[in-house]
Amino acid sequence: MPGLSLNEKKSELEALEQRGYLIGKQIGQGSYATVHMAEYIDGGSCKKTRLACKIVDKEKAPRDFLEKFFPRELQIITQIENPNIIQVHSILQRGPKVFIFMRYADNGDLLEFVKRNGPIPEAQVRIWFRQLSEGLQYLHRQNIAHRDLKCENVLLSQRYNVKLADFGFARFCCDQDNRRVLSRTYCGSAAYAAPEVVSGIPYNPKIADIWSLGVVLYVMFNATMPFDDSNLRRLLKNQTTRSWDFREKLKGVISNYGKVLVRQILEPDITLRPSLEMILSDIWLKCCEGGSKTNGTQVKPAPFLIEDKIHNKDGTGEK
Repeated sequence: MPGLSLNEKKSELEALEQRGYLIGKQIGQGSYATVHMAEYIDGGSCKKTRLACKIVDKEKAPRDFLEKFFPRELQIITQIENPNIIQVHSILQRGPKVFIFMRYADNGDLLEFVKRNGPIPEAQVRIWFRQLSEGLQYLHRQNIAHRDLKCENVLLSQRYNVKLADFGFARFCCDQDNRRVLSRTYCGSAAYAAPEVVSGIPYNPKIADIWSLGVVLYVMFNATMPFDDSNLRRLLKNQTTRSWDFREKLKGVISNYGKVLVRQILEPDITLRPSLEMILSDIWLKCCEGGSKTNGTQVKPAPFLIEDKIHNKDGTGEK
């Protein structure tokens, strides 16, 4: 999936259209990037593929981003391929702008889903949590940490399958000599950040990812955050003293196995926090073994969950 340099003499839209890409309305915006609806039309078959396009303006981006974070992001997204990770279609560059085309998530993100529907039924949580955990496990086995795992970065495909997205803070966890590298950068959102990240000490980013995974699980169950992040000192104290609980009206709804797993993952002591292998073999997930690989349980408002194909870089995959 090489980056392509487009003809500088053409306008951006004309140059993209020559490659088969049509840019639509803007659906998101950051400090130096925008996200748009997009479409790719294959010149041979005339097949249309619905995409999202992240446009990064390098002239507006700070040096730290351009020298460290953005090269990492581009390197990582071009080498990962997993059913539970949003698939990049192609990357093109024209002048200072980089166009990252990726599969479009028809059903938005997990945060939007929770806001619309409230606490998610446990059978649905199991399926989505397993898919998300397997996507994260794939990354970790590639020695990649996400470092910004949150509900907004968990996308839902047309068939309501989970797709982990946004690798702006992702990094490799080993150096060129295959030695483990600790992170020192405060990344992501405080509400999802592990206590070792909030405290500002060097941290193992894979273990910190697992804490964030636990926060996402809590949100799916409760439709609220476990911690108030308006004050970082108080946040850290509440994390380290385990000062959180399930919503009162849901305590009798969530199974004991589900509640135990959340408590195990939101463990402030990194030596006691479970690994992804332990999480994926947990008894709470046993009853949905294979649920991420075949038809899932039907839980309204979501339809049957069917595993997406791994999206090929030529645009094939889930419609």
